[in-house]
Amino acid sequence: MTASEHAHPGKTEPTIYTLGCRLNAYESEVMKAHAAAAGLDDTVIVNTCAVTAEAVRQATQLIRRVRRERSHAKIIVTGCAAQIEPERFADLAEVDHVIGNAEKMQADTFTGLARGLAPDDSERVLVNDIMSVRETASHLIDGFGTRARAIVQVQNGCDHRCTFCIIPYGRGPSRSVPAGETIAQVRRLVEAGYQEVVLTGVDMTSYGHDLPGSPTLGRLVGQVLKHVPDLSRLRLSSIDQVEADAALLRVIAEEPRFMPHLHLSLQSGDDLILKRMKRRHLRDDAIRFCAEARRLRPGIVFGADLIAGFPTETEAMFDRSLDLVDACGLTFVHVFPFSPRVGTPAARMPQLTKAEIKARAVRLRAKGDQALDSYLQSQVGVGTVVLAERGGIGRTPEFAEVGLAHLGVEPGTLVPMRITGVRERRQLTGDLV
Repeated sequence: MTASEHAHPGKTEPTIYTLGCRLNAYESEVMKAHAAAAGLDDTVIVNTCAVTAEAVRQATQLIRRVRRERSHAKIIVTGCAAQIEPERFADLAEVDHVIGNAEKMQADTFTGLARGLAPDDSERVLVNDIMSVRETASHLIDGFGTRARAIVQVQNGCDHRCTFCIIPYGRGPSRSVPAGETIAQVRRLVEAGYQEVVLTGVDMTSYGHDLPGSPTLGRLVGQVLKHVPDLSRLRLSSIDQVEADAALLRVIAEEPRFMPHLHLSLQSGDDLILKRMKRRHLRDDAIRFCAEARRLRPGIVFGADLIAGFPTETEAMFDRSLDLVDACGLTFVHVFPFSPRVGTPAARMPQLTKAEIKARAVRLRAKGDQALDSYLQSQVGVGTVVLAERGGIGRTPEFAEVGLAHLGVEPGTLVPMRITGVRERRQLTGDLV
């Protein structure tokens, strides 16, 4: 896990540190606007992640570092870790306020904190029952710093209970943003100059179950592309491939503005482990989906989340996760060493040793690196269009990173290129065409 910082000089704008997922990054932008409007001054907001115990530890370290560096700032902690374990952060001497995942999206929370940060005393912990939340509102935001890629929330929460996952207790029940609100938000961002939008959520393929008529994620994607014709690129964040609907498959096959890159929640390649995880798919389901998507869209690439060292995983079971990289043709492999989360069924299962978990994670990452290296080499000589981002890099439609520093391209620009080689750190190089 890495932390991204949004530092905004000026009296009314706080510093926001974001850990974890794209949804958190989106919500940080909403908080930034609320905090600025409330007039919060000399304030640091830490938007935490709870996906692993390590993520919570990193949040604690970050809070302590911020206090050392900014002794007079007010520190507000929020996000999934704060929602699940508010007392843990309230007990830290460095923390001034703890707010929940629902509260962090409400403007009134920040106006209340602004009053409380004046001499008057504000309630220190504002964390309510996330399971009682039944709606997710669209929050219109103006941008993300550059005119390259923007994130739009279309869904929040999760109704499933994977045995390793604590996130439903941080995000609450599944709830969807109506298509009209999503389309308005995407149109607003495109009019502001954004070339690419990523639709994000916690359990994306559950989209629409709570809305009138039960629309699907695929229908939503199709509507966005139809009603925002000036949008150059559309992506999805992580999906549960077993619930991909027919409309989404049609978009993959027929819509060139839908980027040929999907990130899949696979977790394991072994059927028994998948059952013990309480996942909704088996190994063959994942392989079939990748084959069908590749048939519909030749050249599509897949990223995937895989857990190394899940409780009871034998060497043979782990080998099936290694094999899955080839069987599915994965390109971007995100490896999570299993980390037991208190309160989940997996934490009560027979555990592997830390050394075994670490060793398997190393092997799985090496397999992923090998797959990515092979893919990048296959791109040499290929013509593509790269979206320039900050830091002298860009991304191909398949999400491969391309070095652009030598070209002096402005962030947010779509650049036709021919790939000429692969640098260290798995970055493509190329020339303008």
